[in-house]
Amino acid sequence: MLVERAVAGDQRAFELLVIKYQRRIERLIARMVRDVDLVEDIAQETFIRAWRALHQFRGDAQFYTWLYRIAVNTAKKALMDLKRHPTASGGASSSGDDEDETYRRENEQTTEETPETELAAREIAQAVNAAMEALPDDLRQAVTLREIDGLSYEEIAEVMACPIGTVRSRIFRAREAISARVRPMLEHQSGKRW
Repeated sequence: MLVERAVAGDQRAFELLVIKYQRRIERLIARMVRDVDLVEDIAQETFIRAWRALHQFRGDAQFYTWLYRIAVNTAKKALMDLKRHPTASGGASSSGDDEDETYRRENEQTTEETPETELAAREIAQAVNAAMEALPDDLRQAVTLREIDGLSYEEIAEVMACPIGTVRSRIFRAREAISARVRPMLEHQSGKRW
């Protein structure tokens, strides 16, 4: 209903959509751009572009899938601009992990936590993050949209503008690459609960 009202020109309805999707869009952009100083700017540009293109939204896909596509394109454009003009941003690079729902705060306690299990979990998390960083952009984006954002294969195909078979292939290859990097650590930890 908000989307229908926004398409009809209701600015307040669009503002509510921005509030609803802003954090998800910022997390997506943060994983692509890796520069905290640029994330908010690109997210804002994404919503400006969405507002301007709202009349083109046909409702064939879900609104957030359409919005993700705009965010991905906006982030890619920003990355291309950054490559052309590397001094445009002097900001510190960061993944914004403290904003991600998968981030575990240091002072949170879990059951059966020991220094060894904490260290092992931290090492595995670092290995997963390093494996994600090492993936080509298309594989990283596909597996992130699936595993972190929870999009369906159909939605990912639409967001990435590619066939569903390509999405399946990219996610499979990404999972295999991550697994190859993490598997030795898990085998080393066999028999331990962490």
